[in-house]
Amino acid sequence: MGALVKFMDALLFILLLAIAFKIPLLKGQACLPITLYPDCLVELRSWYAGEVGDYLMTETPDFYIGIIWVELLFQWPLVLVNLYGILAGKHWFNTTCLSYGISLFTGMVPIFAELTRSGRAPEKLLTVYYTFLSLGVLAILRGLLPNPSTTKFSSATIGERPASGRKKRV
Repeated sequence: MGALVKFMDALLFILLLAIAFKIPLLKGQACLPITLYPDCLVELRSWYAGEVGDYLMTETPDFYIGIIWVELLFQWPLVLVNLYGILAGKHWFNTTCLSYGISLFTGMVPIFAELTRSGRAPEKLLTVYYTFLSLGVLAILRGLLPNPSTTKFSSATIGERPASGRKKRV
């Protein structure tokens, strides 16, 4: 079980590292002033939207802008905290990972509703968003699994107090 958790952590780290740059640099262009971004990032965003056929990124409907604000204000800080939690092996990583996974998965629901009901989404675009949906599921599952360091049994049994360093008086 410990090897599976370590593999999930490594996979999450790579994906979260990519998302740590994607959210503020590419997705943020939909709701922040375009003058904040250098021309190369604006061109990268338009190239991506054209290459994948991401009409949500070019048309920016109101619900999509709302989701991007959630990503900027809530999910992006959680991504940064989760990256630190993976690197430092923090005990609270499960909680923040679960929070991020649920938030990401919840944000994908209206996006998938739009993509599937509009009939305008090419397969390439659906594949990109399925990747993010899978990341949400992976983060939820990782948040529900125990940390590898806590899965080992201690020598103390349930109900026993830890041994005191002082001697008892007789």
